[in-house]
Amino acid sequence: MFLKRQNPYALAVSMTGVKMGDHIVQVGCVDGARLGAIAAKVGLSGRAVLVAPDEASAQRGRKGAEAAGVLVDVDVAPPTRLPPGNDAFDLAIVDDTGGLLGGMRAEDRVATVRELARVLRPGGRVMIIGSAPRGGVGALLSRAQSGPPFAASGDAVKSLEADGFRAVRNLAEREGLVFVEGVKPRE
Repeated sequence: MFLKRQNPYALAVSMTGVKMGDHIVQVGCVDGARLGAIAAKVGLSGRAVLVAPDEASAQRGRKGAEAAGVLVDVDVAPPTRLPPGNDAFDLAIVDDTGGLLGGMRAEDRVATVRELARVLRPGGRVMIIGSAPRGGVGALLSRAQSGPPFAASGDAVKSLEADGFRAVRNLAEREGLVFVEGVKPRE
C-alpha cells in the first residue's frame, strides 16, 4: 500500500519559519495551496499579502487562500512595485519555482530585491523558494538547454548579498525545492 504524506506543504511552512502574528508578503504564486498553508500560520493577529505578477497567479493565490480558509490580500502588480509602506513586513517570500526571478532582466531583478529590502522591517527575512535541479537524464537535457534554476545556481545568494542582505545562505534543497534566506540588517 502506498503511503500518502499528511501535509505536502509542511517543509515549506517550516523552512519559512512563519509564526503567529507575522506580517508576510509573498511575491509570485505558482502553488496556491503552498501560499494558503504558509498564510494560515500568521493567524488573526498577522497579515498575509500576495503580490501576483499576473491575473493567473493571483487566481491561484485566491483559490489556495480560500481552500485553506485564510485571508490573503491579493494585489496584481509587477514584483518591482511592492505594497506601500517601508518596514511593513517581517517576512518576504519569493516564489521562484516558476522562474519569476530567474526569468527577469537583470535590472528588474535588482529593483525587485531593493523593493523586498524596502518593505521588510530591520531584522526581517527574505526567503526565495526555487526549484531544485533535476536529476538523471532529465538533468542532462534541461541543463543543456537553460542551465540550473536561479535559486539553485547560487545567483539568488549573489543577488541578495549585492543589495545588502546579511547572513545570506542556501538553507536546504529538499523535495524538489531550494530555500535561500537573507536578513535585512538592523542598521
